[in-house]
Amino acid sequence: MFDTVLVANRGEIAVRIIRTLRAMGIRSVAVYSDADADARHVVEADVALRLGPAPASQSYLSVERIIEAALVTNAKALHPGYGFLAENSALAAACSAAGIVFVGPPPSAIEAMGDKIRAKETVSSRGVRVVPGISGVGLSDAELAEQALEIGFPMLIKPSAGGGGKGMRLVTSAAGLPGEIASAKREALGAFGDDTLLIERFIERPRHIEVQVLADAHGNMVHLGERECSLQRRHQKVIEEAPSPFLSDEEREALGAQAVAAARACGYVNAGTVEFIVSGNRPDEAFFMEMNTRLQVEHPVTEMVWGVDLVELQLRVAAGEPLPFSQSDLHRRGHAMEARVYAEDASRDFLPTGGTVVALDEPVGMANVRVDSSLFVGAEIGSTYDPMLSKVIAWGPDRESARRNLDRALALTTVLGVTTNVGFLRAILADPDVADGLLDTLLVGRIAAQLPTRSTPRHIAVAAALSQLLRQRRGHVVTPWGDLGGWRLGEPAWSTWRGESGDGEQLAIQLRKAPAGERFEVLDTEGSTVAAALRLVDGHGQIDYGGRISQFSIAAAGRTTWIGSHGDTWSFTQPAPTAPEGSQVRKGDTAVTSPMPGTIVSVAVSAGESVVAGQPVVVVEAMKMEHTLRAAVDGVVTNVLVNVGDRVALNQLLAVVEPAQPSQEQ
Repeated sequence: MFDTVLVANRGEIAVRIIRTLRAMGIRSVAVYSDADADARHVVEADVALRLGPAPASQSYLSVERIIEAALVTNAKALHPGYGFLAENSALAAACSAAGIVFVGPPPSAIEAMGDKIRAKETVSSRGVRVVPGISGVGLSDAELAEQALEIGFPMLIKPSAGGGGKGMRLVTSAAGLPGEIASAKREALGAFGDDTLLIERFIERPRHIEVQVLADAHGNMVHLGERECSLQRRHQKVIEEAPSPFLSDEEREALGAQAVAAARACGYVNAGTVEFIVSGNRPDEAFFMEMNTRLQVEHPVTEMVWGVDLVELQLRVAAGEPLPFSQSDLHRRGHAMEARVYAEDASRDFLPTGGTVVALDEPVGMANVRVDSSLFVGAEIGSTYDPMLSKVIAWGPDRESARRNLDRALALTTVLGVTTNVGFLRAILADPDVADGLLDTLLVGRIAAQLPTRSTPRHIAVAAALSQLLRQRRGHVVTPWGDLGGWRLGEPAWSTWRGESGDGEQLAIQLRKAPAGERFEVLDTEGSTVAAALRLVDGHGQIDYGGRISQFSIAAAGRTTWIGSHGDTWSFTQPAPTAPEGSQVRKGDTAVTSPMPGTIVSVAVSAGESVVAGQPVVVVEAMKMEHTLRAAVDGVVTNVLVNVGDRVALNQLLAVVEPAQPSQEQ
């Protein structure tokens, strides 16, 4: 076995791999970019080496720098994790040339399965069924669009060279096809350096089901059952589970056999995943989509139901050991579900978020629950890398108990300082179709569309107001008139606490100190007086509002107060003492602002240019995804404040449009 292994990745997967290395008594080496100098994987590794600046091309995507780090630290093997270079045959080949063992498949298997077009040809030769479609190799955009019409609508456009939902487009009519092809090619080129596209028939009511395979260098190969990954948004998985609630034992055995056949077709060694698209109307109609030649994000659900450590098995296979079991030795136990915690705002169409983690609660130590996380208090969450922060995984003897355990674990998950999707994950788990296992890849979108507009619960807003008041009292109050308690010579006066929620809601809470004790009086929305009391202890609070007691987590960051309760979080920012000076926006103008932290990749207009409502103005990229910001009205661009390549913050002003004046009839 290896004495030193370099982990060529970051975030929660690097932390997870280091955990297994520590358990096996293997020295771990972490690598990091300048943006990750204080990251959790750097702290937990035995040794950590700097790769370079934050851009992935100069750090985590640099084969040369990663190999150099392995040689300098005498690492005998390299684990690529997932993402970045995990499915790059150049890294595997460079490891071989440097005498370092690559913990993954041989370069030939990566190349055969890394290109979706070649992969389909490879597996279909072994009798594995594939989705009807065409490739864009050697075709112009116009030729590709013309030939795609033969597939019929709806159809799915996706990059041939990559995955993760980047560049994927669902097209339902001929009118939108040319534009979607051009957009997909641009995004594919930016994400993978290759704009070759694959267009396939879109399966109605599709379910995304994948099979874990494991093979050694001695010709032994097994599958470890399937994972249901149909709960997705924007082709990115959100909640996964094992086994699938959709398949019968006969159907899952047939799917496992297809997965093994696909893996054997490319001479696969180590852990990999074969992904299938399955018709929601016919579970026996399953088509090969692609093979991920690496460990999957959702591998923990397989580990929990099969009782294995896939990272340990990867290392043992890479060290030349045979698999310690055959297919007949493997037995599934119970059910497991995993939820991915993302830095994104579900109430704003899942836009990426960012910030500094000021408080953190995770259900570590909860029975039948596992947390794979990169989070810690003080962690800076930016827009440079993938928005996934952690994963919460729960096991149960059956699916319903696993679902309930996961929901309880998420209710105990609180990240303050950064808006996350934890509350939305709980909404997904509570959906009746999810509870019944009636899943498809469009269900999450339907759930999101049906959610009510988010508003701040009254008791949470009152808790924010009272916490601000108590914090001010503990600080330095220059005069009694600076005290929000409403001090005066007679009975306490009413005062108003004002704040803006993270959702843009303007709040005004009228309150005063009660005549006796530490209680307060609050005016409700109808003008009635409600008694309230607040207790704060070590970042946790309890609000008694009108006799109803609720618990929450709380943290302050400058003028902003963060509150978390049962998986949901809210932020409340008090207005600055004075209005901002030098505003670029005049009364009546329309501001174009950035909906998330990111980088400007395109500026489509210039000052003085006329625009119409809906016309693209600026394109912002965040977390490897492009977001086009458009003019809200017809008018004239009076100011453009950014250039291509600029880094921008949440709500930063990018451009200003002066609305067109209505025409006057003579």
